[in-house]
Amino acid sequence: EVQDIADGGADWIHLDVMDAHFVPNLTFGPPVIKAIRGATDRPFDTHLMIENPDRWVESYREAGSDAITIHAEATRHLHRSVQVVRDTGARVGVSLNPHTPLSVLEYVLDELDLVLLMTVNPGFGGQSFIHSVLPKIAQLKSMIDARGLSIDIQVDGGVKPTTIGAAALAGANVFVAGSAVFGTDNYAQAISDLRAGARAATGMPTAV
Repeated sequence: EVQDIADGGADWIHLDVMDAHFVPNLTFGPPVIKAIRGATDRPFDTHLMIENPDRWVESYREAGSDAITIHAEATRHLHRSVQVVRDTGARVGVSLNPHTPLSVLEYVLDELDLVLLMTVNPGFGGQSFIHSVLPKIAQLKSMIDARGLSIDIQVDGGVKPTTIGAAALAGANVFVAGSAVFGTDNYAQAISDLRAGARAATGMPTAV
C-alpha cells in the first residue's frame, strides 16, 4: 500500500499513530513504521495522537520518521516537547484539535516547521470536514506571514475534492487524505483529483 500510494503520486506518507488514550482508537507504533520504511523514499510524516509524546519521540525518529507532529493538548509543556522533537533532527510539527485556539502557538510558532490543524476530531477516519475551522486556517496563515516565517499549514480530516479547495484558499498547503484515496480503486487518480481541486482554488502547488 505504501508503494502504491507513492507510485500514485503522494508527496509524503502520513502516519497516524493513536494510543487509545489521547484518542479512542489504537493503530501502530515504531515497529510497523520501521518495517515499512524500506518501501519508499518519500518522507514519513508521523502524527502522534498520543499522551506523553516526549517519552516516545526518539523511538519514532529512530524508526524512520522524517517529521514528527505532536498535539498541543497532549503535553503540559509544549515548548519543551517541541525541543525534544527538534533535538532528534526531525521536522517539528504541532497539531491543534478543532476547538483549540491558535493562541497556544503564540510562543512556539517560531520554532515550528509545520502546524497541523485538525478538520475533524481526531481518532477515526471517514469523518466529515468541519467547515468552521476554515477561518482558523486563514488566521494561522496571517500569523505566519506577519512574522515572515516559512511554515507548512497542514489540514487533516474530511479532505476530499469537494473540501480541499476551500482549505487551500484559506491558506493550507499540505493535505492529509485517507478515505478519499484509500477508499477508491485508483490511488493515482484520487491524488490527482485532490491536487487539481487545490490548484483550481489557488493556482498554487500543494502537497498531498
